[in-house]
Amino acid sequence: MRAISGLWRWRHNPLRRATDLAEAWVALAALLLILVVTPLVGAVVGGVAQDALQQSVRQQQTSRHEVTATVARVLGRSPLDADPETTTGRDLRSRVLADWTAPDGTAQHGPALANLKHPHRGDRFAIWTDAHGRIVARPLDSATATTHAVLAGVGATLLGIGLVEGSRRVIVWRMVRRRYARWDQAWAKAGPDWGRTGTGS
Repeated sequence: MRAISGLWRWRHNPLRRATDLAEAWVALAALLLILVVTPLVGAVVGGVAQDALQQSVRQQQTSRHEVTATVARVLGRSPLDADPETTTGRDLRSRVLADWTAPDGTAQHGPALANLKHPHRGDRFAIWTDAHGRIVARPLDSATATTHAVLAGVGATLLGIGLVEGSRRVIVWRMVRRRYARWDQAWAKAGPDWGRTGTGS
């Protein structure tokens, strides 16, 4: 911000260096990109992600079906619940051998994860399957898809801000290095005669 305010202050300043003005213009351009362009990029990315995710939601809701399965026998703890100390009641699942009927009417039998704390033979639980009865993950819901789209938009905005600020810093760093190189050249020319009587004669 100091460099940007310098644009106005340094316009007619006789001590103004060209690099000072250039740094101020770079800072102003970076600020405009951060305030105008990066939010637009985030909105576009979020909108595209929202469209794609909502289409996926619709596809999953039509292709996945919730069916009721019956426990045939218990197979043991879920591999996801390997540590009983860290398992919560909310995510406790048991591996069971179960029977269910697929949406196409065929009888299915196989291992499944049951959301039952202590499953017994004959207990019923819900699972999600495809049209042929193969177990699949629960379909994505619309609210979760929207959350992911918002996060994608915010992430794109933050990435854009980082790229703009990083580019600004690299440009200013190169300008400063060039300025120091010029000073070194000027000191090298003036250095041998610096402070001597009759300098410049």
